[in-house]
Amino acid sequence: MKLYLVSGRSGAGKTIVLRVLEDLGFYCVDNLPVNFLPELINMSREKHSMLAVSIDIRNLPSSPEGFIRFVTSIKKDPQNEITSIFLDADDSTLVRRYEETRRIHPLAKNKLGLEEAIREERRMLNPVADLADIRLDTSHSNIHQLSETITALVLGKKSKDLSIIFESFGFKYGVPKDADFVFDARFLPNPHWEADLRHLTGIDEPVVKFFMKYPDMQLYVQQLDAFLNQWLPLLERSNRSYLTVAVGCTGGQHRSVYIAEALARNFKAREKNVQVKHKNMDRNLIKMPTYFNADGTPVFSRDNNINSNK
Repeated sequence: MKLYLVSGRSGAGKTIVLRVLEDLGFYCVDNLPVNFLPELINMSREKHSMLAVSIDIRNLPSSPEGFIRFVTSIKKDPQNEITSIFLDADDSTLVRRYEETRRIHPLAKNKLGLEEAIREERRMLNPVADLADIRLDTSHSNIHQLSETITALVLGKKSKDLSIIFESFGFKYGVPKDADFVFDARFLPNPHWEADLRHLTGIDEPVVKFFMKYPDMQLYVQQLDAFLNQWLPLLERSNRSYLTVAVGCTGGQHRSVYIAEALARNFKAREKNVQVKHKNMDRNLIKMPTYFNADGTPVFSRDNNINSNK
């Protein structure tokens, strides 16, 4: 089991680190009492190959030596691959962060002032910090920089791979609310006005051949592809897990479907995690009976669909 133990001073960024690890596929537990750590590892071994546990001053044993004994004992197990991270920041930074958030320091409940509580916590956690495999000072790091640092530690690179969703839709049914980018294809040639193509969709070969005849369609796909590919590295570094690219035409049946499929193929070729969704592709198709059985029941065929997208 791969286990990350995240500890450190209150306000140094433990919650942010735990969120990043969760996005990277770790099963995360916040503020677990250290006494329960061996039991959690045994219980999780069958279900989770990656575990992250946040530990702070509130759930440490009464003495730091107790924490050191626990960590030493679980490190002896050859099945455990343990990395301990200690987060720190200078006193003035921690004071500023607490004043900005107006949160109460855990040790302030012991009738200590904020600055006194911060100093006392540092003293109490010094043995834990000495035990850490990785020590990070977050005094001059923002949320995104800390996220990049943790991602690089876990993956060996500053960004995780996005899941890119290419979604086609029809403007007459509304723009998808979860879209990060929305592109309009309604100005491009429309197969709806070709009687032989009206009942088909953007994934059908006759429609694909139709679009291949138009340089404007090919140029639009190329420019969208270049735009997304250029900015993808920064998007990957922005601590997001999904990117939804929505392409719309009037009914979401021909042009948007073709473009979404073309973009998806390009990014799959770059070995990106890609999904394709066609939100309204079949919504315009009204099936008409090809012929009737002897008992009068209709027999339907997609080839006889009539399109209602006007």
